[in-house]
Amino acid sequence: MNNTPLLTGLGLRRSLMPELLDLTPGAVDFLECAPENWIGVGGAYGRGLAQLTERYALTCHGLSLSLGGSLPLNRNFMQQLRRFLDCHGVRHYSEHLSYCSDDGYLYDLLPIPFTEEAVHQVSARIRQAQDELQRRIAVENISYYAAPYQAMTELEFICAVLDEADCDLLLDVNNVFVNACNHRYDAQAFLRGLPVARVAGMHVAGHYQEAPDLLIDTHGAPVKGAVWSLFASACRRFGAVPSVVERDFNYPPLVELVAEIEHMRAIQREVALEQHLA
Repeated sequence: MNNTPLLTGLGLRRSLMPELLDLTPGAVDFLECAPENWIGVGGAYGRGLAQLTERYALTCHGLSLSLGGSLPLNRNFMQQLRRFLDCHGVRHYSEHLSYCSDDGYLYDLLPIPFTEEAVHQVSARIRQAQDELQRRIAVENISYYAAPYQAMTELEFICAVLDEADCDLLLDVNNVFVNACNHRYDAQAFLRGLPVARVAGMHVAGHYQEAPDLLIDTHGAPVKGAVWSLFASACRRFGAVPSVVERDFNYPPLVELVAEIEHMRAIQREVALEQHLA
């Protein structure tokens, strides 16, 4: 297992693999992949993954457990997933705090109602997943544009799930920024309301501004300056935890993504220095 400290990472996408195989050592600390896209993959992609995991630590961010769904968790898939995580020495596994199935996969990450009943349901499913996978997992706060029902706030819902499920949080900073704009809340206050000990990692990504009061979480553009500022605030509160730059399409030359990694690293170092001198 690669024991490099995990601070700055990049999302592993097949379209980036040729350039990643030529990446300068040390440009990133780790790579993060969606295991569903790699389980059972052979051929050139399988060989490429094996080469990359020899050079870099690997973390995984899942897409299809459907933790907020109503159908039983897919135990066959979880067995495959556990073998993949063990085979590649994956140190951090996360999933979305959402649902994505209803008598079949919906190919989208849909919001869970913010209710006490939903807290109990999704928490039980997270605990089951942790038992099946034999590891602690983190759940990610998702972006959403309409909530099915809100008996509590997004922040209250997330905190209740983290407490009842006894799991960690993968804090998506861009999603906080997007949701704060779309649903009219204070992003800084949201960060202050999260339990420090639960935050096991962070994501940043680009978004699209559809209107002054409507942002779309696309992962298809550079990270905006305001999101970097919010990331710095998150680092001040939660410390330098494993953090990933995500890009899912409109891929620029890899040098531009590496520059975003360097910017992330610079923020982490600057915050650490601030706190050391304080």
